[in-house]
Amino acid sequence: MHNNPINPGGGRAKKPAKVPAQSFDGALEAILGALPRPKKTQDNSGADSAPAARQNRRPRGRGGKRFRTAPRQNQVQSQNHPQPQSRQKDDGRLRVIPLGGLGEVGRNMTLLEYQNSILIMDMGFRMPGEDMPGIDYIIPNIDYLKNKVKNIVGAVFTHGHYDHIGAVPYIIEKIWHPGFRMIASPLTRAIILKRQDDFPSCPKLDIESADDGGRFQLGPFEVEFFRMNHNIPDNFGIFVKTPVGSVINTSDFKFDDHPINDKPVDFVRLRAIGDRKILLLLCDSTGAEEPGHSLSEQEIFENLGKIFRDAKGRIIAATFGSLLNRVQQMIHLSEKYGRKVAIDGYSLKNNVEVCRQMKYIRAEKGTFVQLGEIAGLPDEQTTVICTGAQGEADAALMKIANREHRFLRFKKNDSVIFSSSVIPGNERTVQNLKDNILRQGVKVYHYKMMDIHAGGHAKQEELKEMTRLMHPKFFMPIHGQYSMLAANAELAVIA
Repeated sequence: MHNNPINPGGGRAKKPAKVPAQSFDGALEAILGALPRPKKTQDNSGADSAPAARQNRRPRGRGGKRFRTAPRQNQVQSQNHPQPQSRQKDDGRLRVIPLGGLGEVGRNMTLLEYQNSILIMDMGFRMPGEDMPGIDYIIPNIDYLKNKVKNIVGAVFTHGHYDHIGAVPYIIEKIWHPGFRMIASPLTRAIILKRQDDFPSCPKLDIESADDGGRFQLGPFEVEFFRMNHNIPDNFGIFVKTPVGSVINTSDFKFDDHPINDKPVDFVRLRAIGDRKILLLLCDSTGAEEPGHSLSEQEIFENLGKIFRDAKGRIIAATFGSLLNRVQQMIHLSEKYGRKVAIDGYSLKNNVEVCRQMKYIRAEKGTFVQLGEIAGLPDEQTTVICTGAQGEADAALMKIANREHRFLRFKKNDSVIFSSSVIPGNERTVQNLKDNILRQGVKVYHYKMMDIHAGGHAKQEELKEMTRLMHPKFFMPIHGQYSMLAANAELAVIA
């Protein structure tokens, strides 16, 4: 299966648009430069002498501002403007170079560069907008690496969602060399390798497996992985110790006391990491415009249970191909209410297969059936979990809605669940899909009607809590539209 990825400039992946990379200072200036500097506060050293919190109890945080906003304009040296030769030879600086994920949701890829060594964090793609017909994915522009391939010491990955790993097959053959190391959690590793089967021309990948607390030395970078809650198992934040200071990448995260296929976050561990004098916090911004605290997966499970309990016919649940915790919930509920489960969608089938082999998804014997067996089962004993919640033209749900599916047509008693939020830019397409389904007399459930999707991203209170835990010198919001980045920066100022 060969897809058609492009870069934002409209060119094919082989000829990416020229998007200038940003330096550490330049990125901070672009995101935070308009924000006021925090006012100096009185010494709050007394807070540090308070009794220690109980084991794993959420911290109250420490008073005062513990990071700096961007330097003033006359302090910034952008890589877009060549500096005098003496400044160019100054290799004592750490450069943070985002190649995607800032000003957009998806396409996450960030470089850390120190002297002649480059560390890559994630290689994701972004789904196309409605104004990009015929395009499957948008991938990062790696022109910055063109003459620096031998400087790349390796790539580390936060988790197995495609906006963090999806560009690997399109990028890796351009940057791979014999000394290139790749490190990921066990599930993330397995998903990347499974997907590589579709790209036989790519180099054979040797990906090292990282567990919670695992440490690796890649050139001047000492990398440590730490567990964070998301909506996929094996999600890790990344701590990078550099000669200049320590950098944290939070990964996509939320704080969930009742996660699926995971343990709650260890706040004592996070506090200990934050006490290592963090130079820079790279923080997930996707939920920064939403007040309060994200929903727990346990609440989602209970609300989905009401739909399964009341459904009179088939349940067709649409989600992302890598939203594996949600798939596990659907399987549990199907077994509880006597339903067989069929999986439809290429990426979803592959990911479920990988997770079942690794015991991340569990099901009773006989729960799964083939799509071709659906017609022989009573409607009230059938669940179909499929792709297409974003209105993708070739996905299973769209084919069913358009009466183009090989095995399935909607029936009057069917219930369709959109168990995902809408990616910005896809609103009209998803709405048209819902309308099409409703016209066929089918009951439709979505996250705006009831809490059947929690999302995997921290909201405002969690983001402030993360900043208090890490209390960095510098704060850089990542992973989000510009409004999300700006909102997260403001939250960091008041945290």
